[in-house]
Amino acid sequence: MKNYDVVLFDLDGTLTDPGEGITNSVIYSLKKYNIQIKDRSELYKFIGPPLHESYEKYFGFSKEEAKKAVEYYREYYKDTGIFENKLYDGIKELLCDLQNSGICLGVATSKPKVFAERILKYFDIAQYFSFIAGANLDGSKTKKEEVISDALDLCGVENRSLIVMVGDRKYDILGAKKFDIDSIGVLFGYGSKEELENSGATYIAEKVRDIFSIVTRDPIIVDK
Repeated sequence: MKNYDVVLFDLDGTLTDPGEGITNSVIYSLKKYNIQIKDRSELYKFIGPPLHESYEKYFGFSKEEAKKAVEYYREYYKDTGIFENKLYDGIKELLCDLQNSGICLGVATSKPKVFAERILKYFDIAQYFSFIAGANLDGSKTKKEEVISDALDLCGVENRSLIVMVGDRKYDILGAKKFDIDSIGVLFGYGSKEELENSGATYIAEKVRDIFSIVTRDPIIVDK
């Protein structure tokens, strides 16, 4: 017996580890402002939230400066940074098994949809997803609740108790709560257990395979 009919996946930090590509893209953009970064781990906080918000929050950029910084970021990211990325071990098998269990899979990401589509195709996992909800290149629909709203429209399931959101940051959990849907916070991404629990994650998954256990009521013990 399964818990859910629809599983929405975040992309960065949940399906793939984009750390190298995202931080290299941020470093490239900050050099335009003569800002040097000594430790790339300082930039991991850029993984998850909308980019322009991170430039404003962490470097004090104005909205216009942040908009330009995102343009510089994409100069590097669109052809190079996008592929400085790797699929988490076990993700492809997880998606295959969920699909074979009759579960509808979708992506809900704050990354521009066009980039998300390229990444899913690059890693040969696009075929597992029935729909993709993502941001627009013009900077609209970057908030997590906006892409989750689009995903809910695309999945066509009215009973929200049958839908669960999977993500590694508080934005995924809070976005799910906005629509009264359950959430699974994953610990193999970029968010801490404390962050996910404090945000109200319904479940915590330490490993990729724990997601299957939660969604399908498999008897494997998982943290909750």
